[in-house]
Amino acid sequence: MKKLALLALTGILFSCNSNGYKISGEIKGLADGTKVFLEKRDLITGITPVDTVKIEKGKFTFEGETKEPAIHGIRFENINGGFAIVVENGNIDAIINKDSLGKAKISGTYNNEELMKYNAEMDKIQKKLNDFQGKNMATMQAAQQKKDTVTIKRLQKEYINLTKEFTVKNEEYIQKNPKSFLSVVLIEGMLNQQDPQVEKVKKYYDSLADEVKMTSPGKKIKEKLDKLKTVEVGQKAPDFSGPTPDGKSISLKQSLGKVTIVDFWASWCTPCRKENPNVVALYNEFHSKGLNIIGVSLDREGESAKWKEAIAKDKLIWNHVSNLKFWDEPIAKQYNIQSIPATFILDKNGIIVAKNLSGAELRAKITELLAK
Repeated sequence: MKKLALLALTGILFSCNSNGYKISGEIKGLADGTKVFLEKRDLITGITPVDTVKIEKGKFTFEGETKEPAIHGIRFENINGGFAIVVENGNIDAIINKDSLGKAKISGTYNNEELMKYNAEMDKIQKKLNDFQGKNMATMQAAQQKKDTVTIKRLQKEYINLTKEFTVKNEEYIQKNPKSFLSVVLIEGMLNQQDPQVEKVKKYYDSLADEVKMTSPGKKIKEKLDKLKTVEVGQKAPDFSGPTPDGKSISLKQSLGKVTIVDFWASWCTPCRKENPNVVALYNEFHSKGLNIIGVSLDREGESAKWKEAIAKDKLIWNHVSNLKFWDEPIAKQYNIQSIPATFILDKNGIIVAKNLSGAELRAKITELLAK
């Protein structure tokens, strides 16, 4: 839900005005001289200070220029929270209540006005979720105490069905607004999922207006789609090589068996470590029949000891490689890894036949492939 809330705050649309931007804010209840901070926000680079002004007679103004719309945050000195705004060339107005900063009313440019409309729709769904939680919290707590799995599963299913409304609304928006920059942001979000629906993403991307495709997020989507083509089911797995724990080098080609699992993990990844016993059991059962595994770790630079310790502790006796580059691991980038654990299952010819299977599904697929 946090990701959905962030998306609702950061949806943006494309517009252009060569005269620069002017953000005119109005807020009551804060003293003159209170500092107002404009900060650029990015999930990768974090928060970058852009400008600082002071409130005068309940108002403040930011002015500048930008080549493209960009997500920024506005916050106030000694006040918790803030709100997101699209900094783009044009005149932008913001009416703010200091007691509910996240509900700031932003207008004046197409991007920000469209953002307000989108957020209003998302708020309706969020209200349904909040109402559901409030109505059923006591019932869920009682069911958990009684270990009433029937009631627990029913409530969980109902909640999940409500959250799906976010996805439905997002896709409806994309289809109805091919010229909107928000559409490209939503598509990028779809593409960043662990196992994205590539064909659907490509369909939506292809429907976008050319000027939207040429924005920074649009270009990133194109690059990711091109990469994903090389690691989709039915494609030959790209070969790679990397340093082993003992400082040598080994490649995927050298590690291929009748069936091969390429396992992306890390010593710091709790879900990966929890899944390792299942993978070990699978390897012990099927290795003699042709199953090979090569692990690719996203451990950090300078933490090779933790990597080696995890391999020994979890009894991962197959091949391992890592450049110890964390999320900059070149093999992970080659395979467009967005989250871990992530797995690719290859047949005897090195063709990708499945991805991100676990438990019974993984066992069934390995059994099927080894029987051929």
